[in-house]
Amino acid sequence: MRLDRTGILIRPDCSRVLLRAFDPQPKDRVLRILKRIMSIDEDDVDLQLEVTLREFDGSHHNLRGFLLARYAHVRRLLREYEVGLSENRKLLIGAYFTSEYALECAALFNPSLVWHPDQSGLEVGTRRFIMSLRATGEGHISSICFRTGTITAANEIRMEAPGRCVAVGEVVPDPIYDRHLFVRKLREIGISSVFVDEVFGDVGEKFTMPDLEERLATVSRQYRSVVARTRAFSRARDHIMSLAYSNYEVTFSADLPVSERVLFPTAPAERNGIEDARFVRFTDDSSVRYYATYTAYNGLTTVPQLIETEDFLRFKISTLNGSEVRNKGMALFPRKVNGQFAMLSRQDNENIYVMLSDHAHFWTSKEKILAPRDPWNFIQLGNCGSPIETERGWLVISHGVGPMRTYSISAFLLDLDDPRVVTARLHEPLLVAEGEERVGYVPNVVYSCGSLVNNGSLILPYAVSDHATTIAVVNLDELLDSMW
Repeated sequence: MRLDRTGILIRPDCSRVLLRAFDPQPKDRVLRILKRIMSIDEDDVDLQLEVTLREFDGSHHNLRGFLLARYAHVRRLLREYEVGLSENRKLLIGAYFTSEYALECAALFNPSLVWHPDQSGLEVGTRRFIMSLRATGEGHISSICFRTGTITAANEIRMEAPGRCVAVGEVVPDPIYDRHLFVRKLREIGISSVFVDEVFGDVGEKFTMPDLEERLATVSRQYRSVVARTRAFSRARDHIMSLAYSNYEVTFSADLPVSERVLFPTAPAERNGIEDARFVRFTDDSSVRYYATYTAYNGLTTVPQLIETEDFLRFKISTLNGSEVRNKGMALFPRKVNGQFAMLSRQDNENIYVMLSDHAHFWTSKEKILAPRDPWNFIQLGNCGSPIETERGWLVISHGVGPMRTYSISAFLLDLDDPRVVTARLHEPLLVAEGEERVGYVPNVVYSCGSLVNNGSLILPYAVSDHATTIAVVNLDELLDSMW
């Protein structure tokens, strides 16, 4: 079977930088900085601001708006200085508490492909796609960024140049929570039903963060006279608020190109990274939406979470719950199977499982379908993205780890009606790192988070040595015929 490497190479670009808050510690240091800024005269303020804007304005959308927001963050510390400040001084103060972050300078890898929701204005036979990528910058913090491109009828792949400016999504200030779903998640993680009932007994079917905070304050006041109950409720309250913070929404302006949108860690569970998003175009009857499972990392533990979007403008981030929501590498099927959601998983670091559920957020059972058995995957198996529906079955692109922690990409087939049944598999790798692909941050690794089929070919994006990304093309029939 022939595998064609396209020669496309998507490298990290250190010039793509985000605006991030800069918060010097401790607090008294902030006060000293503010006093220094307040000591210079207005002409020097104007000059310093002019130089700053000239050097940084071209790399960011709405730099002035961000600087004013940063000023608003520290203005409470100005006290007597705040009255009568010029806008230029406010902007300059904001600049001293802002920094740039090169989100993809260290690595740009682990791609997944989905068809773009907008297919207008293209030549006949050409389709537009979105590629998600794990971008890693200073401190090894990972986020999700995007690229776009097209594939012609002849399977010629054309990557579009990304915009230079990048921006994080705006967090929706008061997301609306579903009480039934929220309570079910609390029970899944073992929060006392007594506390759950007391907090949510008087909460409406839909509620906001202020509603929740008000209710928690009310219940907390009722416990003040009982020390043991107060401590227990305090722990429950922390879990409730953590769940609320971990279920949030971000939005982007429609004027911002897809390649300039970044999903950056927001919730406490993500503070050290959003890793390896596996996007899939999910159809349910006549509706279409995009899901992505990803790994949230807080610096100590990893947990799988879920992204939902219809248009790549508004993203809803949710916790996944249930006894089998463990480890990394969960990948949702692109439609329900026999009326149930289906998911690939690997809870034990070695074997591939299939899970079935009546709800995309809850997973409580699994069945092992594939175990290591060939020398190139003796260490572990895992998926390389969501299954792809073909006439012969669900095509799963997989990975295996062998000697010297060398990663290979392979494939297997699942029964269309019962995805717990493996009907065929490759007994050799489809792709292994070659030449320069073996050199990078993590040597000898090839890895993917999601492929597409177009005009009889598998379009397989993959990362090389956890550093950069490329694309290969394989004839689909040849791939399927090679399985047994």
